[in-house]
Amino acid sequence: MVSAGSFTYLALGDSTGVGVGAGEGGGYAERLFQRVLAARPGALLVNLCQSGATSADVLATQLPRVAPARPSFVTLGIGINDVASQIPEEAFSVNLEEIAVGLGTLRVPVVLMNIPDLALAPIAARSERALYERYIEVFNEHVEATAARHRFTLVDLYASSRRLRGRTDLFSTDGFHPSAEGYDEWAAQLWPAVHPLLGESAAARP
Repeated sequence: MVSAGSFTYLALGDSTGVGVGAGEGGGYAERLFQRVLAARPGALLVNLCQSGATSADVLATQLPRVAPARPSFVTLGIGINDVASQIPEEAFSVNLEEIAVGLGTLRVPVVLMNIPDLALAPIAARSERALYERYIEVFNEHVEATAARHRFTLVDLYASSRRLRGRTDLFSTDGFHPSAEGYDEWAAQLWPAVHPLLGESAAARP
């Protein structure tokens, strides 16, 4: 049970939150938490991310576990597996909206990530890059609209991934998941959105 005075970071999402491909050190959630912990000693991490999770999985299995964790803030990164599975955009949009409504009842800050440009992943070279690009563009429109509608903080991983195109070291050997360096970069992209949420005790810390 989380104590009433705890500062708790709760992560929702897929294998990128778990760290598949990194070898060690976890995914973006664990790496971001190390930054949080340095600024807020004693903070807790509740990582509900699951490998292979889609938006439907977050809605069905992760969201019901959110309220008991009593988070101080939440990150949500979902959609990569929806794209890879070619889930209809309408289904993704409905799932994302229901997740957002559920998170809204917590009345805590939510940081929502859009989907990186998977067309840049090495594995995409063995399939239709254009297919990935079309799906991601449409899905990210839903992510951005959801963030605006619910006043969530949006982190634009799509734009940052395109700025880093050509960095093959950011991908693991499977050509799809990030490497340890890729997850470090992911956490770095999230940090400017998360740092202001940590309160006055962290204001002077990097």
